[in-house]
Amino acid sequence: MGVLMSKRQTVEQVQKEVQEEKEAESGTPVVQEDSSVHRAAWERLRDGRGVEPEEFDRTSRFTPPAFIRPTRKLDDDKPPDICLDPRETVVNDEMCDICEVWTAESLFPCRVCTRVFHDGCLRRMGYLQGDSAAEVTETAHTETGWSCHYCDNLNLLLTEEEMYSLTENFQQCKVIPDCSLTLEDFLRYRHQAAKRGDSNRALSDEQEERAARQFAALDPEHRGHIEWPDFLSHESLLLLQQLRPQNSLLRLLTVKERERARATFLARGSGSTISEAECHRAQHSWFCKQLAEASSCSVSISHVGPIADSSPDSSRSKSQDKALPPAEQESRSVDWPTFLRENVIYILAARPNSAAIHLKPPG
Repeated sequence: MGVLMSKRQTVEQVQKEVQEEKEAESGTPVVQEDSSVHRAAWERLRDGRGVEPEEFDRTSRFTPPAFIRPTRKLDDDKPPDICLDPRETVVNDEMCDICEVWTAESLFPCRVCTRVFHDGCLRRMGYLQGDSAAEVTETAHTETGWSCHYCDNLNLLLTEEEMYSLTENFQQCKVIPDCSLTLEDFLRYRHQAAKRGDSNRALSDEQEERAARQFAALDPEHRGHIEWPDFLSHESLLLLQQLRPQNSLLRLLTVKERERARATFLARGSGSTISEAECHRAQHSWFCKQLAEASSCSVSISHVGPIADSSPDSSRSKSQDKALPPAEQESRSVDWPTFLRENVIYILAARPNSAAIHLKPPG
């Protein structure tokens, strides 16, 4: 995970800043008024009464922090200790990740990580614009949930070296950043990328058909093009899948994602195993949309968890299950570690808020 360059305000730091602002009150009336407002805010914070995000109007307080790309540790290819039991406790942060202060008002939790945010802070940082504000308000506290700006962007999972490799590939294949891609653009890029790869040959007809299905998954609204953020997330996932071992990918999962995976495994399996068919269905379930939730929002949100039995998607999936051939119904058993390894890339792919499926499972 990346690290944000910021410092938490401790009580001692708050008291120090209050004292400094008191000493600076000898300035102009405007400065005095500004100092008084902020001193009152810091005093409420010190006393545990909370601070409203509107108190922080200084531009310097709402500039996007520097992002440091993650680095791979020497042992990240070793199997992580992710047990089926006991379950992990999920606890959200108490302070807004942007203004770093406690407040009595509602905070919006990220469905992937434990960060929480004020909607006012998100607006000032430019992360909420137009209809997205209503989307966050309506979905953040529902089962569907909302991904923060860190988890929504899968490209932030790449290291500097991986990002350099991806950028070089884009340049060689003449991909223009920040531009949407049509099906023709997407297939041309996939052919060029294949020629630059180890095989050094164009896509086969089967591979081209698979690429076309992936394009359709990235364009759920059938607009005839895919947006740059969706394309970038898709290519970032492919690169992670190509360069990282499964154990390294497992270390990217957050506690919330691990808990959802446990819930899915226990709901679909029996004891310590799950059928291969159910494991395959789970790969698709991460991307299932809550139709009732999405209908009230301007943008659909990916549902990252098992589908409720009463939902329309659940009944549809059950009818599909009945049509499966007997060979698949009597498939091999899959244990918990194998289930995680076979689902991890799709759990990561379901992070973005976009309705697009950023990595379509096989079948």
